[in-house]
Order: sequence, then C-alpha cells, then structure tokens
Amino acid sequence: MDSPRGPASFATQANALLRKNLSVQKRNLKTNIGITFFPILICVLLIVLQNIINNELDKPKYKCGCVCLETSLDGRCARKQCGIQYSTLDQVGSCPIPSPPQWPAMIQIPRADFRAVRTFSQPFSDLPDPFCRDSWSCPATVLVTGKDKAVAEAISGGLFPVLSPSLNATDLLDLFTKIVAGSDTQPWYTQLLEPAFFSGRTLYVIQPECLPVMSQTITYNTGGIPFQLNIQCVEGVPLWRESASIINHEFLKGYRQRGGEINEFIAGYDFLGTTQYGLGVNVWYNSTYSDNNAYSFITTLRVPRLVNAVSNAYLKFIKGTGVEMLLEYVKDMPKVGTSFQLDLSSLLSVLFFTWIIELLFPVMLSYLVYEKQQKLRIMMKMHGLKDGPYWLISYSYFLALSIVYMLFFMIFGSLIGLNFFRVNEYSIQVVFFFICINLQIALAFFVASFFLSVKMATVIGYMYVFGSGLLGAFLFRFFVEDQMFPYGWTLVMEIVPAFSLYRGLYELGQYAFSGSSMGATGMTWRSLKDPLNGMHDVMIIMSVEWAVLLILAFYLDQASLLGGGVRKNPFFCFRCLQKKHAPSLHEPSNAQQDSKVILDVEKSDVALERKRVEQLLIDPNANQAIICDNLRKVYHGRDGNPNKLAVRGLSLVLQKGQCFGMLGPNGAGKTSFINMMIGLIKPTSGTAYVHGMDINMDMGNIYTNMGVCPQHNLLWETLTGKEHLFFYGRLKNLKGAELMKAVDHSLKSVNLSHGNVGDKQVKKYSGGMKRRLSVAISLIGDPKVVFMDEPSTGLDPASRNNLWNVVKEAKKNRAIILTTHSMEEAEVLCDRLGIFVDGDFQCLGNPKELKARYGGTYILTVTTPPDQEMEVEQLVHQFSPSANKIYHLSGTQKFELPKQEVKIAHVFDVVEKAKRRLTIHAWGLVDTTLEDVFIKVARGAQVFNEFV
Repeated sequence: MDSPRGPASFATQANALLRKNLSVQKRNLKTNIGITFFPILICVLLIVLQNIINNELDKPKYKCGCVCLETSLDGRCARKQCGIQYSTLDQVGSCPIPSPPQWPAMIQIPRADFRAVRTFSQPFSDLPDPFCRDSWSCPATVLVTGKDKAVAEAISGGLFPVLSPSLNATDLLDLFTKIVAGSDTQPWYTQLLEPAFFSGRTLYVIQPECLPVMSQTITYNTGGIPFQLNIQCVEGVPLWRESASIINHEFLKGYRQRGGEINEFIAGYDFLGTTQYGLGVNVWYNSTYSDNNAYSFITTLRVPRLVNAVSNAYLKFIKGTGVEMLLEYVKDMPKVGTSFQLDLSSLLSVLFFTWIIELLFPVMLSYLVYEKQQKLRIMMKMHGLKDGPYWLISYSYFLALSIVYMLFFMIFGSLIGLNFFRVNEYSIQVVFFFICINLQIALAFFVASFFLSVKMATVIGYMYVFGSGLLGAFLFRFFVEDQMFPYGWTLVMEIVPAFSLYRGLYELGQYAFSGSSMGATGMTWRSLKDPLNGMHDVMIIMSVEWAVLLILAFYLDQASLLGGGVRKNPFFCFRCLQKKHAPSLHEPSNAQQDSKVILDVEKSDVALERKRVEQLLIDPNANQAIICDNLRKVYHGRDGNPNKLAVRGLSLVLQKGQCFGMLGPNGAGKTSFINMMIGLIKPTSGTAYVHGMDINMDMGNIYTNMGVCPQHNLLWETLTGKEHLFFYGRLKNLKGAELMKAVDHSLKSVNLSHGNVGDKQVKKYSGGMKRRLSVAISLIGDPKVVFMDEPSTGLDPASRNNLWNVVKEAKKNRAIILTTHSMEEAEVLCDRLGIFVDGDFQCLGNPKELKARYGGTYILTVTTPPDQEMEVEQLVHQFSPSANKIYHLSGTQKFELPKQEVKIAHVFDVVEKAKRRLTIHAWGLVDTTLEDVFIKVARGAQVFNEFV
C-alpha cells in the first residue's frame, strides 16, 4: 500500500505542522497585539501608581517636622531646627535621630473592657466578677502553672513590686525600672517612639493592691520632649492553673469568643520544674499585636518587661527583697534622616503579574479546543499526522510562544524600573517562570480534554485566570501569612496551579519589597533556605505537577471520547505488557458464524458479496483495496431509549481503480459506515481491511495513504487554500519541486488557480470553493484509498461537472468510496453502487445492472382534466393490462408499464388516437431512472423491515 515516496518521517510531519502553526499565528494579528500590550499596560500602570505614591510621600507632611528660629526681611525662614519634637506621627520616621530616646520598658495590658472576667465559657471561680467592667475597675490577671504549685505561687507573688504611696520621683525613668507599668495602646514598629507616653494617654501601674494616691497626672520630659501622663493604678492578680493545656485553652477562648466577646490576660507563666536551684519558665504573650501582615509594618512587642519581671521575682524568691535585676530602659539604634518610600509596585504586582502570566492559558486552551471542535485534529490524523509530531510541535510551539512572551515581559519590566524584576536575582526568576509556563502548557492540554466548544473553553479559561488571581489575593494570601495556619494545608492548596504561581510571585514580591526598602538585594538562591520562604516548595510542586498533568493529558487524549478520534482502551498504556494478537486476512471475524443465517434473508447480490468477502479473507488478492468483514455498529440507548443498530453486519469488497457509491436515505447508516472506515468511531463488531491492514489495529498506518473529503468542510479559516494543500502535501511526504507541482496541479484541477484564489484566506471562499478545496485535499499526495462524503454538495453545475472529471481521473489508480444523494453523480462517477437502507445493503451492482434488475418498466405520464382520469386509466389498461398507477394529482397520472407488455411505437400510436376524444394536455414515456430504482428499493426495504 505504501507510496513510492514512503510515509512521511517524524521530522517531515513536525516540519509540516510547525509551518502550519506559524501561518496561523501570523494571521492572528489582533490577538497577538492584545496579548503583547496587556503586560505593557499593567507595567506602565504600576509605574504611574509608583510615581504618584512617590510624589505624595515627597510632600512636607511626610518630612521631618521643623520650627523656624529666625525669619528674614522678606518673611522667609532664614534658620530652622528640625527634629522629632517638632514632628507629627507621620513625620517622625523621616527625622535623623543621632541619640535615640530611652523609654521605660512597658508590658502590654488589655483594655479595661477586655480584661478577663468570669463568663459562661470561662467559669473559673477565681476570675473577677464581670460587674467590674461596668466601673472600669477589673484587675489585670496573669495565669501561672508549674510542677511545684508552692514555688510557682511564691514567685508569681513577686511579679509586681509594690510602689511607695507617693509618686514624687524626680526621674520617672528611674521609677519605672523598679516597678511594672503597662499600656493598652498599639505598639509602634520601632523603639524610637513609645506611644504609651504620648500626651493624653493613660499609663497603668500594676500593683498587688491599689491606693487612691497612686492614680494621678504628672509631667515628664525626655529628649527635650515634654509629656503629660495620666497614671492609673491597676491591680495585678496571678491565678494558678493545673496545667499548661488549661492555660492554652483559656487564652484561646478568651482571645475571641463567640459573638465577638474578648476575655484577655496580661500573660502566662509555666514554671516547669523551677526550684531554688534553677529557673525554667515558658512565657505566654499575645503576638497578634505585632500586626504581622502584608499591608502594614510589623510592630514591636512589649515582651522584655515580662521576662524581667519574672527574673526579678525569682531573684527575690531565692535571695530576698534586697536583690534585684533592673531593666533600665529600651531604645532603638541611632538613625540618619530618611525619606519615606513605599515600593507599591512590588506589593501590587503579585496580583497583576498572576493575570499576565496566566493570560496565555485561555489562548492555548481555545487553540486546542478549536482544532477538536472543528475536527481538524482528526482531519490531520486521517491524512497521516501521528500523535508524536502533533504533541511535540504543539507543545514546542506553545513553549516558544510563552518564552518570548515572558522574556519580553521581564525585559520591559526591568527597563522601566520595576523593582520586582531588578532587585530579585534574574536566574531565580528565569527558572521559576520556565517551570510556570511549562505547567501552564500541560494544564492547557489537560483541560482541553474536557471541552468540545471553543466558546465555553474560552469563557471558562478567562474565568479561571481572573477568578484564581482574585482568590489568590483575597483568600490564599491570608492563609500564607497566617503563622497559625497549618503549613501542610498551604502545600495542599498550592497543588492548584494558580495558587502555586501566586505563591511564587508573592515570595518574589515580598523579597523585592524588603530589598528595595533596605537598599539590599531581593531573593537569591541562598534565600531558598529561609524557613519562611515558600519558593523552594513551590518549584518542587510545580515541577512534579507539570510531569503528572502532561502524562494525564496524553492519557485522556488517547483514552477519552473527548480527545477526538477513536477512543483507545483505557488500559492501552499497559499493552506493551500484553501479548499482541492482530487478526489477519486469514482469520475471518467471529461475526461470520452468523453469516449462514443472514444469507437466508439477504438479496442474492448482497449474499454473493458476503461470500466473496469470506473467500478473500481465506485467499487474499493483492488487487483488493478494501475488504469490509461483517461491520456492525450499535449506538447504546440513553435515558431508557433502546439501542440504535446503525450498521447491520456490512460486507463489501472494493478493488483498486474502482469507485463505489453508497446511496441511501438520511439515517440509513452511511455516515456511520464512513466514520468507522476513517477512524472516527470504532466498530461494535467485525472489521475492515484497507490494503491488508485492520482498521481496529493499524489505523495509524492506514492514515498515511488515505484521503478524506468529509461531509462538512474541515478547514482553517485563516489559512489560504494553497497553505492547506502545502500542509497536507507535506504530511504525505511531498517535498520540494514535487510538492509545488502537486499543489499547483490540485488548485488547477478544482478550478482554484485563477485570480490568485489559492492565495486568499479560506474565510473569503464561498461554500462551493471550500468544497472544491476539500476534494483537492483528499486527493493530494496520491492516496491509495479515498473516502468522499457528498463531494459535490453546494456546487454549481459547471463546477460539479469539473469536479466529476477530477474524480474520474483520480480513480484510475486508487479506490474511492463516496456517498451521495445525487443519482446523476452516482451514475456518472461510480463503477458499482450499493443502496443502503436501515443499516444494510439492499442491492449491489453497477448502475446499468441495477436499472435493468429493478427497472423493467416504462413510466407513462399523462395530464388531462380531472374528470377524464378514469378514461385515461381504462385506456392504459387496454394496451398494458399489468400497468400500475403510481401517482395521480389533479389530472396528472403516472403508470408503470412492464416492458414485456408494450412496445414504444404502439404506445405512441394509442395516445395519438386518444387525443381525438380526450383533452390530453401533456404526456411522456421514459425509461426507468436510477432515482426510480432507489425509491423502489428503499420503500421495499422499509416495508420489509417493518414487517419483520
């Protein structure tokens, strides 16, 4: 069966597909422009927003506050002094601080209305009565536990040193080194300022017992900054609990109860095995005050005093009240004057860049689904394209497109100054983006298996892009930033490709933000070892998922009906472990055991064809191009409907150089038969051999020398007619001058060479031009077997006659099977015909044989006034007693006249004489046509099947 050229090699098919893809891509100008300008638009938008923020932060209200010391004659300030004492909270961060102020070490105390009291969910009897909240007098409680209750209670009793009744200390800082003071204000992100000492704030002195004189207002000065403090005494109460788990439970329940109720404690101490010979203690504190999230700076926590308090209490426990370890103050490091900077682009870029990278996903998805929806994938396969070149070139094409897209994106973003690209190490970005785009391509192939509609795939694709980005920014991000959220569940969520992409971009954005803020580099390869850096795990997850999705995509493409073409056995991948056994021509199919029963009800010509098939299966003949052996196709019913038997054990032999035509009414099963032969559906039973190769086992090899003209034109709208022929010619291993000659000949043969029609895009073709192109595609490359499904549909008479000449010329060295509704076409083109009704042949033979066998009559048509119909019928029966009236309407009657009863001259003579007494408007006598044969056979078969 192989052509002299032999089948196209892997490289040849890959080259053909690559050229076709490049031609399609070249025509998608609008899509290319849109894809290119979207990342440009986003990058420019980020730069514009960054400039707006920079201009805003450059205003005086964000610069260090100053006071004018001397004014010039024109009213301008000649000399000014700047410092934190003249600054607002918005300005103080930019001030130079060569000698940072010293601040007393505070503890974080709950607000008066949030302090722990006895509640329904926390019914401990030693907790304060809830009515204390009405008078804002609730004590601040500390929970303690340990192995030795006596030791724990003794130490905790000294947590809050007693203050003398008078607060007339000359140095407030010296006073606060000896007592425990606290504040319920939110701490700041540095130690340069302590919000507890801002004017108007309340400073709490925690005492075992409060006296009225301990609450007063005093004035304090530090670093030249005067403060007026409202000092209020709060009773500090340590409460014993039996275990650390109880304390944990109480803390968690009190942090945020149902209904929003809060029941907070100062802290908790677990003294473990503390004795007079050693201190071992765990300290609980509320870390949520650090405000650790991506939208604000991480603040400091007031923890040092908690540690110092328990250390002092332990010293007093073992050494007495005269021994103490003072925490004099806390202070920040000196700092130079700075200007406020906010790298907004690094923070916002995560969401936008997620969208940009995922933008190619719906493009690739729609491309793959389009080829499946338009049956272009199976069309290419039927003309010899194997799965290997298709997958390699399609994947490589998408990969090259994605690489160019990402390189352009990275280069443009770097050139316009986005820190996201410039601060992070480029090699990490390249590796991460390479894994991302490969995973995205594998995902597109995988998801394409579940879609049959381009519109649906496109809509779902863009919903995935924008929806996943928003879910990442407003849901997944908070799980990543929540230190209490189990890390394992974060990894599970990152199995979703969009979330793993978002996590990687999030890490790059965070490192870029911190790097640009501190004037340092962003993420480097060494950064992957950071315990909180999720990039390492993301790369592993994406790499594994890339391989898994690619394997699953190929499996679904081969084993799923949604993949297109014939579905393979779900366990096809294990075929190599099984012993292969392909039926040969010497092994008739099992269905032949029923052939004796079939012969009893089949017509003699159909039964004879079946015997020929059985004989050829035993004794093959190289001249036979196609042998169909009892082909049967059953469509299983759904929703309670019965099964549909589309093809009922069809047997057929077709020789080389022969054109076989299939005639039949709609729904007879012709298309099902053709679809089985070209590999679109699999037979329920039976098989067929094309040049000795089984359609159930060797369809891939059959495709290399098969041409198909489908019922509907399967063409790329953006390719030209010539590009179609070049593509399919290359698939048939045509090269160089031979390819050029074949393409030119094909265009001329179907009359598409005039006026540069072949260089126009197919979308500009008329329906007839597309039909002619489909016929040319089916014949290019000299295929040995060609299937044509209604090839002349939609053609004008001149084009149809030209096409018939092409088919008649083409059938000289190949076998052609065509289906048609045109009796004229069947009579002109076909050497043999088969009338196909209700899934089986009713007759077989050449057109003349069929007309002779099922004709045997003349058709007499007579038109008279309606009142003369009876006289005409009597007249006809006079010269043809067996005449059968087959039609009558308003005076027009048709009669079948057996040829053995009449002579044409006698009929003419009788009618001419009848004109003297009858008003005969028109009359005619014709021989039986193929259409009459078709109608007669089809009606007879339907009546028989209904009877059976």
